[in-house]
Amino acid sequence: MSEVGKPRVGLLVVLAAAMGVGPLLNYGLSAMSPLVIASLGMSQSQFGLLAGAVFASAAVSSFSLGRLSDRATTRTQLVLIFGGTALALVIAALAHAFWVLLVAVILAGPAQSISNPTTNRVIVTRVPPRMRPGWIGVKQSGVQASQLFSGLFFPAAALWLGWQGAFGVAAVIALGLLVYGFAQVPSETPVPRAAEENRSGGPLPFSVWLFAGFAFFSGLGMQATNVYLPLYTVRELDFPLVLAGAAAGVSGIVGVSSRILWGRRMARGARPSGLLFALALGAVVGVLCLMGAGVWHQPALIWIGVALHGATVLGANVITNAATLVVVPADRIGVASGVLAAGMYTGFSLGPLIMGVLADATGSYDAGWLTVGAGYLVCAGLALWLRRYGARRPWTSFGA
Repeated sequence: MSEVGKPRVGLLVVLAAAMGVGPLLNYGLSAMSPLVIASLGMSQSQFGLLAGAVFASAAVSSFSLGRLSDRATTRTQLVLIFGGTALALVIAALAHAFWVLLVAVILAGPAQSISNPTTNRVIVTRVPPRMRPGWIGVKQSGVQASQLFSGLFFPAAALWLGWQGAFGVAAVIALGLLVYGFAQVPSETPVPRAAEENRSGGPLPFSVWLFAGFAFFSGLGMQATNVYLPLYTVRELDFPLVLAGAAAGVSGIVGVSSRILWGRRMARGARPSGLLFALALGAVVGVLCLMGAGVWHQPALIWIGVALHGATVLGANVITNAATLVVVPADRIGVASGVLAAGMYTGFSLGPLIMGVLADATGSYDAGWLTVGAGYLVCAGLALWLRRYGARRPWTSFGA
């Protein structure tokens, strides 16, 4: 049997880690936001700018790194992902001013933007078609596993070592994951540039652009929530720092499970348009619960909103990535994944910035939550457009 028929569990662990390691810096900043803001004397808008900068950097680099992932070896890409993250974390650990943190998050962007193209390319080249949706669900859950880890690790480590020390320990973890990745991924020969130029060209399917639009608006709300949730619970509901981090951790726990679940639904032939529509509506209900928790000072609504956030919008990437493997030729997976990543990270960059500006301007988070909810309604419209466009093919034929 060929290598494609024998994917190793260790490889799946590497893919999940590659998805999860990049966001460690932004998740850490979110989990320790009260400490970081107080230490450096930042405003909420400046804090939102940090999150916006990391994702703007990721969005800008997505197209070029997506093309690179179709040509470079997997080990080279792992160095960019794990090594780039470790470098950003070290700079954050040494930061004593806002501008140093800004440099750190900008350096962290490319490490995140290449993770989807890299892992999608590995799956399409090394995993049998029938197993790909499940593998995508598990590897995408690495992001939420990272969110869970960060929500629990960073506040506890910060109480012991300070927020800078916590970032230093996280950098060591990233380097350890790089060593493990090299042990699991065999060496390869890079694709020559001439061979790359001879690959199939032409425009990408229109459905890829609809997926990218969904990724943009869902990403806007996703990161606005991820970044400001701990700070929101501390300031509006008087949560202690560790409990605020636990709220983000709960979202991560639910998100891990939901991404695996949505991957299985895709493997059983569910239509992406139907799943995305249901996720968008569930996300609207979730954000209304988060807003209601502050308006009526009802902490119970936070946990309902967090659970819905994890169960719905955090699973969207599984569906869009799995569907892309169907509608795009294998030799253009990197380019298509770069388009998805560009849409997602552009939304990621704008969401926290908008939330911070609105919070500073109004003295409340309500306008920000309403903006997030409006973005999710647009996602529901895009899902209906996708269904009308004709995404009614037999989605069980992964890799076809």
